[in-house]
Parts: sequence; C-alpha cells; structure tokens
Amino acid sequence: MQSTVLGWPRWVKRLVVVALDTALALVATWIAFTLRLDTLNWPSGAQWWVYALAPVLAVPIFIRLGLYRAIFRYTGQAALVTTAKAVAIYAGVLLAILLSQKWQGVPRTLGVLQPLVFFLLVGASRAFARFWLAGVGSARKKAGGRMLIYGAGTAGVQTASAMGFADQFVLLGFIDDDPGKVGRSVNGVPVVAPASVPELVASREVSDILLALPSVSRSRRNDIIKSLQSLPVHIRTLPGWADLATGRVTVRDFRELDVEDLLGRDPVAPDTELLATHLTGQVVLVTGAGGSIGAELSRQILLQRPRQLLLLDHNEFGLYSIHQELQAICLAQHLQVELVPLLGSVANYPRMHAVCRAYRPATIYHAAAYKHVPLVEDNACEGVANNVFGTLKMARAAIENSVGRFVLVSTDKAVRPTNVMGATKRMAELVLQALAAEGAPRFTDTSLGPHRSGAGAATMPRPTIQASHATCFTMVRFGNVLGSSGSVVPLFRRQLAEGGPLTVTHADVTRYFMTIPEAAQLVLQAGAMAHGGDVFVLDMGSPVKILDLAQRMVRLSGLSVRDASNPAGDIEIAITGLRPGEKLYEELLIGDNPQPTAHPRIMKAREPFVPWAALSPELTLLDSAVQDDDPSAINVLLQCHVQGYQPSVQTA
Repeated sequence: MQSTVLGWPRWVKRLVVVALDTALALVATWIAFTLRLDTLNWPSGAQWWVYALAPVLAVPIFIRLGLYRAIFRYTGQAALVTTAKAVAIYAGVLLAILLSQKWQGVPRTLGVLQPLVFFLLVGASRAFARFWLAGVGSARKKAGGRMLIYGAGTAGVQTASAMGFADQFVLLGFIDDDPGKVGRSVNGVPVVAPASVPELVASREVSDILLALPSVSRSRRNDIIKSLQSLPVHIRTLPGWADLATGRVTVRDFRELDVEDLLGRDPVAPDTELLATHLTGQVVLVTGAGGSIGAELSRQILLQRPRQLLLLDHNEFGLYSIHQELQAICLAQHLQVELVPLLGSVANYPRMHAVCRAYRPATIYHAAAYKHVPLVEDNACEGVANNVFGTLKMARAAIENSVGRFVLVSTDKAVRPTNVMGATKRMAELVLQALAAEGAPRFTDTSLGPHRSGAGAATMPRPTIQASHATCFTMVRFGNVLGSSGSVVPLFRRQLAEGGPLTVTHADVTRYFMTIPEAAQLVLQAGAMAHGGDVFVLDMGSPVKILDLAQRMVRLSGLSVRDASNPAGDIEIAITGLRPGEKLYEELLIGDNPQPTAHPRIMKAREPFVPWAALSPELTLLDSAVQDDDPSAINVLLQCHVQGYQPSVQTA
C-alpha cells in the first residue's frame, strides 16, 4: 500500500492532503463546539459559518507557508514548527472574525479552542504519515544490523533520525562519555556509558557501532577505537564536519574507518604565511601532478591562489583526472587560477626546457618519480633514467630559466637503502645538493643522461653550457603516505572484501605513515623555509608494525583473525616473505642530530654530499650504464656513491 501511495503523481498527493486538512478542520470545529458546549454538537444557525470558515481560512494559509510542498515521510521538527506558525496565523484570523461578528450561539473562546484541536490533529496526521510511509514498523522486522551510535550529540541525533527512513539497522542505543546524558534517552533511545558497551554488545547481539564524533580530536578518537576493537562488532564512522552536508545525515554517509582513524594523529595547524609564500599570485609547476602526492600538492597550492598552476605528468588519465578535479574546485570556490595541463616526461629535457621557458614558473615541486619498490627493482635502468636523470634534467631546465625554487619530494627509503628505488632517490638528492652548492654548474650532454621521450628513444646531442645559477634547491624527505598508490591499506581493504587472506611480507616489518594532506602541507611549508641545499625531514611519529595494522583492520571490520590459536576465525593473515629490495625498518636520517625549524614537525637534516665537480663524471658513467641497459653496472655505481646502499637482491 505504501508503495502505491508513493507512486501517485505529485498533484494527486497534494490534493489528497488538502482534502485531509479540510476534513480535519471540520472535525476540529465539531470537537471544539462539543467540548465548549458540553454536548454532542449538531451545527445550527450561525454555527454553520464557523464550519465553513475553518477550511476556507486554513487551506490558503497552509499553501502560503509551503506545507503542501513538504515530503511527509521526511518531515521533522522544522515542518512541525512551520505547521505551528500556520495554525497560529489561522487562529488569529479566526478569533478576529468571531470577535467582530458576535454570532449568536458561537462562543468567542472557540477562536482559541478550535485552532488548538486543529493543530493536534494536523500534527498527528503528519506524524502518522511519516511513520507509515517510511515503513518504520517493517524496518524493525527486516533490519539486517543492530547498531549502537557512539555520541549523543548533534551528529548522533541527526543520524538516528535518518536511520528511521532506512531498513538497514535497528538502533539499540547511544554511547556517550558525558555522565549528564548517561541513563537518559534521546527520542526514546537510551544513552549508556562506555563501560556498559561490552555487556550490551553481548546481551543485545549488537553488530555495528557507528562513531558519530565528527569534531572529536584525533587522539580521543584513537582511544575510543582502541577501547572498542576487541569487541565482535563492525566499527564505522561518519565524515568530519568539513565533509558533512548542511542537510540531513543519511545512512549513505556511513563509511569504513579510514586508516587515518587507526594511525593518524592530531594535525598541527598549518602556518598560513608559510603556505602562501612563493605561491600566491605566482606561476607554480607540479611534476607528477597525476600521482597521489602531486595531486594533493596541486589541490593545496590551488587554495593559495597562484596566478597559474602548471600540472605536468606523462600519465594521460592521471593528468586528466586531477585537471578536472581542480577545475571543479575553482568553479565551486570562485578561484581565478589558470590551470594548464601539460603532458610530458621529466626524462625529456627539451620538453622540460620548453615548458619552463614558455611559462616561467617561480617554483617547481618535483613529485614525479617511479616509487614502487619491486617494479623499480626489476627495471633499474628506467628507475635511474626517471628518478636520477629526470630530476637532473628538470633541475637544469629550472636553472636555465631562472626558476626561483625547486623542491624535491623525497622518501625515507633514500636512507641506507636496500633497493634501487631508494638509491635513485638518494642520488637525486645528491644531484640537487651538489647543484645547490655550485655557483655555476657546468652541464654536459652525458652528465644529463639519456633523453627519452618514450621507451627506447634515441639520445639527443646537446652542447656544453655554462649556466648562471639563481635557483634555490631543497629536498623534503618523509615516509609512507596513507592511501597513496601502492599503499598497503587499500590492498588490505580489498583483501578483506574478498574474504582474505591479508598478505604481510614479514611479521616484523614496520613503516612510518602520514596522511597525504598533512604530508603535502608540510612539503609546501618546508619548501618556503629553504635557503638552498636543505634536506628537510618530516616528523612521521612512531613507526607502525604492519602485522598489527592488518590485525586491527580485521577486528574493526567486525571479524576475527584466523590463526593457530583461533582456527575458526574469519580472516587469515599470510606471511609471504620480503619482496625484492624491501627493508624491515625504514629510517629518516643518514646522519644524527637533526636541527629543529620554526615548524614543530619539520626538521633539517645534516646530510653529506658530493661536490658537483666530483659528481658529474660519475653521472656520466651512470648514464653509460643506463644506455647500455646494464643493471649490474648501475648497482656497482649506486653502491659507490649512495652511503649505506646494500642491495638485498641482484637487480635485473
């Protein structure tokens, strides 16, 4: 029946509601007369005028205040307030007419009594329609989940209200830390203390707990999750306030716990002056703009309102995606920023030189790199060509076109690396350190490495040049970012959805983690503090054991780990062995005693470097090994010049 009513045309629904209100106005009049005269009323004489006036006055007022535009199954407190206003206006008009006409047999107090009865009838009709059309009664029978909401604040109450329109969950209670709320109820739903949750989960067969805490601190959220993770329930969360729409919260807003909820820390507010320095009103180039870090750098640079933002990537789809996203941001926030998508590889020096010459960027953020450890291990020549010589070619283009700042996005894998990827990133750091210390570097054709516009492209001859050096080079080194391409967290989430197993390479492997937005913000701020040749290291917090992360993700999904002690568990965690080039532990520093900076989460490392005059001939040898496609020679050269490089396997 409900589906039939919901399928009626809109005009039919409105006509039915108008007819209903007309009938309710007449019923309210009869009840008011009966109560006032203390006898069952049958209208006579002038009383007929009151019966006629009631719907004639009420319906136009209701139309004017928009009551017939409301969707009954979604009506709530706001609709009730509007109804009260409409009835109050109706009561004033009716009372004025009764006082002025003084009809025989019509008590003047009817102008107060009849609107009160009318309001009760109209309000009850709306409540019944909401209950009936939303199918609340049937929802409790067919709901698949039994839920507790952690947080009896605004977000929790809104969510509970929205759940009345969906049949996925039965709401059993709220959990709240406020002693003043515990023991009370919200719309008939009890509020319990956190200490009561384990007993309630067991006795009421709770299947889900929803965190409705959009404004709570990160540390407090972590404490709450830790207290719940041993329970056999699926823990989910609402978006933060910044992501919540101003309207109704719906069940569709529920999401799985992000890894930020598991590992994240309270953010440090960015220094707005540092963020804006060298960005506002300037031309800024981001290489690798289609990647995880490059895309987030582009988003945050855009918010600083540069005059022109150049997006460079050799991945067509990645470049298209970030360009479309940034265009939408510009439109939504009315930003007057020219976005320029540029297809090209940093290994293509003529293209990089042409880009810098045409657009004259003030700052370059160099995020383009091959970063996937096993892939670079198996393709060492391409890794060196892109990560080392791509950086050098981009740096040369910056120097020759008087780019003010060049910021390299580096990695903790550059510290005493065990893989080619880390070694190439350290070589890229050495290149920029040498260039920063050299007043006028002398570039040669061979020291630039092979020019490749594509795989197997021929070397392009270039003359030796003497460049005037005015570019400030700096490097920012940090660990893994949560949710980036190749990150372990999306892999675990996909494996969970497939029923497992979750694959961990070693029981003791640990990693540093940081959220992408925090990493990008710190890169921008570190770049603004640079004086030339600086190696900045971001405070990554404490390292995380990957096996512990896998176990937490299983438990927080409401499942159990299947192992020797629990053979009946849901999800197995398989140890697969370290991949080629993978380390058990990552480090952030080669030397010791990093210097503090003005930012509490940015440190300045004291790292050794090789002067350009000594490094340039070695780059020529490395170039020859790349052109000869000789990974063994590459390995030998990298071991000679990258401090602590100990390859775990022979590259191919």
